[in-house]
Amino acid sequence: MAKLYIVPTPIGNLDDITLRAIRVLGEADLILAEDTRTASVLLRHLGIERPLRSHHKFNEHATVQAVAETIAAGRSVALVSDAGTPGISDPGFLLVRTCLENGIEVETLPGATAFVPALVQSGLPCDRFCFEGFLPQKKGRSKHLASLADEERTMVFYESPYRVVKCLEQLAEVFGGERRVAVSRELTKKFEQTVRGSIDEALAHFRTTEPKGEFVIVVAGKPKSKPVRGGEASARGVYEEE
Repeated sequence: MAKLYIVPTPIGNLDDITLRAIRVLGEADLILAEDTRTASVLLRHLGIERPLRSHHKFNEHATVQAVAETIAAGRSVALVSDAGTPGISDPGFLLVRTCLENGIEVETLPGATAFVPALVQSGLPCDRFCFEGFLPQKKGRSKHLASLADEERTMVFYESPYRVVKCLEQLAEVFGGERRVAVSRELTKKFEQTVRGSIDEALAHFRTTEPKGEFVIVVAGKPKSKPVRGGEASARGVYEEE
Protein backbone atom coordinates (compact mmCIF):
# COMPACT_ATOMS: atom_id res chain seq x y z
CA MET A 1 0.00 0.00 0.00
CA ALA A 2 1.22 3.50 -0.79
CA LYS A 3 2.17 5.08 2.52
CA LEU A 4 5.10 6.46 4.46
CA TYR A 5 6.96 3.86 6.49
CA ILE A 6 9.21 4.99 9.36
CA VAL A 7 11.85 2.28 9.64
CA PRO A 8 14.28 2.09 12.60
CA THR A 9 17.76 0.83 11.74
CA PRO A 10 20.45 -0.65 14.04
CA ILE A 11 22.41 1.77 16.24
CA GLY A 12 25.53 -0.36 15.92
CA ASN A 13 24.98 -4.09 15.70
CA LEU A 14 23.50 -4.85 12.27
CA ASP A 15 21.81 -7.97 13.66
CA ASP A 16 19.36 -5.71 15.48
CA ILE A 17 17.35 -5.08 12.30
CA THR A 18 13.86 -6.63 12.50
CA LEU A 19 12.41 -9.08 9.99
CA ARG A 20 9.57 -6.66 9.35
CA ALA A 21 11.99 -3.81 8.64
CA ILE A 22 13.82 -6.01 6.12
CA ARG A 23 10.54 -6.80 4.37
CA VAL A 24 9.41 -3.16 4.23
CA LEU A 25 12.76 -1.94 2.92
CA GLY A 26 12.81 -4.68 0.31
CA GLU A 27 9.32 -3.80 -0.94
CA ALA A 28 9.48 0.03 -0.80
CA ASP A 29 9.35 1.90 -4.10
CA LEU A 30 11.74 4.49 -2.65
CA ILE A 31 13.99 4.68 0.43
CA LEU A 32 14.81 8.07 1.91
CA ALA A 33 18.04 8.13 3.90
CA GLU A 34 19.73 10.67 6.16
CA ASP A 35 23.01 9.65 4.53
CA THR A 36 22.81 7.45 1.44
CA ARG A 37 26.35 6.14 2.03
CA THR A 38 25.44 4.83 5.48
CA ALA A 39 22.15 3.40 4.25
CA SER A 40 23.90 1.70 1.34
CA VAL A 41 26.12 -0.25 3.75
CA LEU A 42 23.07 -1.59 5.57
CA LEU A 43 21.15 -2.37 2.38
CA ARG A 44 24.12 -4.26 0.93
CA HIS A 45 24.38 -6.22 4.18
CA LEU A 46 20.70 -7.14 3.82
CA GLY A 47 20.95 -7.87 0.11
CA ILE A 48 18.42 -5.16 -0.76
CA GLU A 49 18.56 -3.04 -3.90
CA ARG A 50 16.00 -0.23 -4.01
CA PRO A 51 16.03 3.39 -5.25
CA LEU A 52 17.72 5.57 -2.63
CA ARG A 53 17.46 9.33 -2.12
CA SER A 54 18.89 11.75 0.46
CA HIS A 55 16.58 13.21 3.09
CA HIS A 56 18.34 15.16 5.84
CA LYS A 57 17.98 18.30 7.95
CA PHE A 58 19.51 20.50 5.26
CA ASN A 59 17.04 19.60 2.50
CA GLU A 60 13.93 18.30 4.25
CA HIS A 61 12.08 21.63 4.27
CA ALA A 62 12.42 21.87 0.49
CA THR A 63 11.54 18.26 -0.30
CA VAL A 64 8.81 17.08 2.09
CA GLN A 65 5.94 18.23 -0.13
CA ALA A 66 7.39 16.49 -3.18
CA VAL A 67 7.78 13.29 -1.19
CA ALA A 68 4.17 13.53 -0.02
CA GLU A 69 3.06 13.96 -3.62
CA THR A 70 5.10 10.90 -4.62
CA ILE A 71 3.28 8.79 -2.03
CA ALA A 72 -0.11 10.26 -2.98
CA ALA A 73 0.62 9.17 -6.55
CA GLY A 74 0.73 5.55 -5.40
CA ARG A 75 4.33 4.85 -4.40
CA SER A 76 5.41 3.51 -1.00
CA VAL A 77 8.28 5.34 0.69
CA ALA A 78 10.45 4.17 3.59
CA LEU A 79 12.38 6.67 5.72
CA VAL A 80 15.56 5.64 7.56
CA SER A 81 18.12 7.62 9.53
CA ASP A 82 21.79 6.82 10.01
CA ALA A 83 20.95 4.84 13.15
CA GLY A 84 17.91 4.36 15.34
CA THR A 85 14.38 5.63 14.81
CA PRO A 86 13.76 8.56 12.43
CA GLY A 87 12.29 11.54 14.25
CA ILE A 88 14.18 10.84 17.49
CA SER A 89 17.00 13.41 17.28
CA ASP A 90 17.01 12.71 13.53
CA PRO A 91 15.01 13.99 10.52
CA GLY A 92 11.48 12.67 10.30
CA PHE A 93 9.03 14.96 12.08
CA LEU A 94 8.49 17.37 9.17
CA LEU A 95 7.83 14.58 6.69
CA VAL A 96 5.44 12.79 9.03
CA ARG A 97 3.51 16.01 9.68
CA THR A 98 3.35 16.87 5.98
CA CYS A 99 2.05 13.42 5.08
CA LEU A 100 -0.62 13.53 7.79
CA GLU A 101 -1.70 17.00 6.67
CA ASN A 102 -2.14 15.60 3.17
CA GLY A 103 -4.18 12.62 4.33
CA ILE A 104 -1.34 10.14 3.72
CA GLU A 105 -1.07 7.15 6.02
CA VAL A 106 2.07 6.86 8.15
CA GLU A 107 3.17 3.53 9.61
CA THR A 108 5.98 3.47 12.16
CA LEU A 109 7.82 0.22 12.78
CA PRO A 110 9.16 -0.52 16.27
CA GLY A 111 12.88 -1.01 16.57
CA ALA A 112 16.23 0.28 17.67
CA THR A 113 16.76 3.56 19.48
CA ALA A 114 19.70 4.39 21.74
CA PHE A 115 17.99 5.96 24.73
CA VAL A 116 15.84 2.96 25.71
CA PRO A 117 18.63 0.45 26.49
CA ALA A 118 20.69 3.22 28.12
CA LEU A 119 17.77 4.18 30.35
CA VAL A 120 16.84 0.62 31.32
CA GLN A 121 20.41 -0.43 32.17
CA SER A 122 21.22 2.80 34.02
CA GLY A 123 19.79 1.49 37.27
CA LEU A 124 17.83 4.74 37.63
CA PRO A 125 14.01 4.89 37.73
CA CYS A 126 12.60 4.41 34.24
CA ASP A 127 8.86 4.33 34.97
CA ARG A 128 8.75 8.11 34.35
CA PHE A 129 11.43 9.97 32.41
CA CYS A 130 11.98 12.89 30.06
CA PHE A 131 13.98 12.62 26.85
CA GLU A 132 15.99 15.78 26.13
CA GLY A 133 18.08 14.55 23.18
CA PHE A 134 20.98 16.79 22.18
CA LEU A 135 21.37 20.01 24.16
CA PRO A 136 21.92 23.22 22.18
CA GLN A 137 25.62 23.38 21.32
CA LYS A 138 26.03 27.05 22.22
CA LYS A 139 23.17 29.53 22.50
CA GLY A 140 20.54 28.53 25.04
CA ARG A 141 22.44 25.55 26.45
CA SER A 142 22.86 26.88 29.99
CA LYS A 143 19.33 28.26 30.06
CA HIS A 144 17.89 24.93 28.95
CA LEU A 145 19.77 23.02 31.64
CA ALA A 146 18.70 25.54 34.29
CA SER A 147 15.07 24.90 33.32
CA LEU A 148 15.57 21.27 34.36
CA ALA A 149 16.92 22.04 37.83
CA ASP A 150 13.66 20.97 39.53
CA GLU A 151 12.87 18.06 37.19
CA GLU A 152 12.00 15.01 39.31
CA ARG A 153 11.90 12.50 36.47
CA THR A 154 14.97 10.69 35.17
CA MET A 155 16.49 12.73 32.34
CA VAL A 156 18.07 11.37 29.16
CA PHE A 157 20.53 13.29 26.98
CA TYR A 158 22.47 12.52 23.80
CA GLU A 159 25.99 13.89 23.49
CA SER A 160 28.96 13.70 21.14
CA PRO A 161 32.33 12.50 22.47
CA TYR A 162 33.77 15.98 21.95
CA ARG A 163 31.38 17.57 24.46
CA VAL A 164 30.94 14.82 27.06
CA VAL A 165 33.30 16.36 29.62
CA LYS A 166 31.81 19.83 29.13
CA CYS A 167 28.31 18.39 29.44
CA LEU A 168 29.12 16.59 32.68
CA GLU A 169 30.70 19.78 34.07
CA GLN A 170 27.53 21.70 33.31
CA LEU A 171 25.34 18.96 34.76
CA ALA A 172 27.37 19.13 37.97
CA GLU A 173 26.88 22.89 38.14
CA VAL A 174 23.11 22.65 37.72
CA PHE A 175 22.25 19.41 39.54
CA GLY A 176 25.18 19.04 41.94
CA GLY A 177 28.14 16.71 41.59
CA GLU A 178 26.58 14.11 43.90
CA ARG A 179 23.57 13.50 41.57
CA ARG A 180 23.50 9.95 40.21
CA VAL A 181 24.27 9.41 36.54
CA ALA A 182 24.86 6.61 34.03
CA VAL A 183 26.94 7.38 30.95
CA SER A 184 26.64 4.80 28.15
CA ARG A 185 28.70 4.72 24.97
CA GLU A 186 28.90 2.54 21.88
CA LEU A 187 25.63 0.78 22.70
CA THR A 188 25.23 -2.64 21.00
CA LYS A 189 28.82 -2.47 19.70
CA LYS A 190 31.94 -4.42 20.66
CA PHE A 191 33.23 -1.81 23.11
CA GLU A 192 29.91 -0.94 24.73
CA GLN A 193 30.41 0.56 28.19
CA THR A 194 28.32 2.19 30.92
CA VAL A 195 29.91 4.28 33.67
CA ARG A 196 27.64 4.61 36.71
CA GLY A 197 28.02 6.69 39.85
CA SER A 198 27.82 10.35 40.77
CA ILE A 199 28.28 13.07 38.18
CA ASP A 200 31.61 13.93 39.82
CA GLU A 201 32.76 10.31 39.54
CA ALA A 202 31.77 10.08 35.88
CA LEU A 203 33.48 13.40 35.21
CA ALA A 204 36.69 12.20 36.84
CA HIS A 205 36.60 9.07 34.67
CA PHE A 206 36.21 10.88 31.36
CA ARG A 207 38.77 13.53 32.26
CA THR A 208 41.37 10.76 32.36
CA THR A 209 39.85 8.43 29.74
CA GLU A 210 39.31 9.92 26.29
CA PRO A 211 35.61 9.77 25.37
CA LYS A 212 35.05 7.77 22.20
CA GLY A 213 31.85 6.84 20.38
CA GLU A 214 28.31 8.14 20.69
CA PHE A 215 27.03 8.82 24.21
CA VAL A 216 23.76 8.62 26.11
CA ILE A 217 23.77 10.33 29.50
CA VAL A 218 21.05 9.34 31.98
CA VAL A 219 20.66 11.61 35.01
CA ALA A 220 18.61 10.99 38.12
CA GLY A 221 15.80 13.43 38.75
CA LYS A 222 15.70 15.81 41.68
CA PRO A 223 15.03 13.88 44.92
CA LYS A 224 11.46 14.30 46.05
CA SER A 225 10.76 15.83 49.44
CA LYS A 226 8.37 14.60 52.11
CA PRO A 227 7.15 16.04 55.41
CA VAL A 228 9.16 15.23 58.55
CA ARG A 229 7.01 12.88 60.58
CA GLY A 230 5.89 13.58 64.11
CA GLY A 231 5.93 16.49 66.50
CA GLU A 232 6.12 20.18 65.95
CA ALA A 233 8.43 19.90 62.92
CA SER A 234 5.72 18.08 60.97
CA ALA A 235 3.11 20.58 62.05
CA ARG A 236 5.28 23.39 60.68
CA GLY A 237 5.49 21.59 57.34
CA VAL A 238 9.25 20.98 57.50
CA TYR A 239 10.47 18.75 54.68
CA GLU A 240 13.30 16.30 54.27
CA GLU A 241 14.66 14.55 51.16
CA GLU A 242 13.59 11.00 50.51
